[in-house]
Amino acid sequence: MATDAGATASKSLTNSYGMAVLFMLGAITVLPCMNVLARYLSAEYSTTQIVWARYTGHLLFALVLFMPKHGIGLLRAQKPGVHIIRSVLMFCCTCMFFLALRYIDVPIASAINFTSPIIVTALAVPFLGEKVGVRRWVAVLIGFCGALIIIRPGGAESHWAMFLVIGTAFFYAVYQVLTRKYASSDSAETSITYIALIGALMTTVALPFDYRLPTSALDYGLFILIGFLGGLGHFLVIKAFRLGEASLLSPLNYGQLLMATLLTFLIFGTLPDAVTWLGAGIIVGSGLYITYREAQRARSNRIAAEAVAER
Repeated sequence: MATDAGATASKSLTNSYGMAVLFMLGAITVLPCMNVLARYLSAEYSTTQIVWARYTGHLLFALVLFMPKHGIGLLRAQKPGVHIIRSVLMFCCTCMFFLALRYIDVPIASAINFTSPIIVTALAVPFLGEKVGVRRWVAVLIGFCGALIIIRPGGAESHWAMFLVIGTAFFYAVYQVLTRKYASSDSAETSITYIALIGALMTTVALPFDYRLPTSALDYGLFILIGFLGGLGHFLVIKAFRLGEASLLSPLNYGQLLMATLLTFLIFGTLPDAVTWLGAGIIVGSGLYITYREAQRARSNRIAAEAVAER
């Protein structure tokens, strides 16, 4: 009987991880589509208008999905101040990233933005009190070198918009640190709704001063689609991390770079140059190593805790 129970539990865990991977693969397909749409629309429309569409659509997605079950309780939070701060950080990330996409291609922006997990490692020391060993600090420094290779400060290929993406990565890293610290205070549904609500409110205030009506039915459809993809992408990420461990799912996130490259080539006919690929490879390698080391640390802590509990 015990064997049967163990086999059932193992099968359930395997199915859970399988679903987590599927959700994550969906996310890394959806989110680059949203970014490429933002790049496409930025040729004719303001960043304010594009960000408004992204967050308003996200808000409608969240309300339709979560409000029937939770009602007004969806917005009740134990730490509303933390949710507001995190939402403003995410809003800043989106504004800077979408503004950068007016000037640089999505794969380049995505590659630089992958420095965010590296920045999280550095911020975890002062803000979370985590201990970071020499090898992870070396990985952090190597990752930043990869970003510098892509940016090429002072070179002909460098563009000031690349530094906007560095800002995006930093703000997103702070967002992740706050999420780690206060993850258990409220539900993921409440978190995703706050993000959408704050972003929609802030852009709605600015929208009357910086917009133009879409000029075609296609553009109307794309504005609707970018909002839907924003909500769906965040939902898929949340579902993935609820079912699977970060050490399993985080490496898959780098698949966004390949998807962004494919979509950019199909729509805009451009590809990153060899130097950009070199820098991206260094950033991804550093991020994967940090993920591996963090997974090892978490496993060691878990084993130590279990050993103490058995005494």
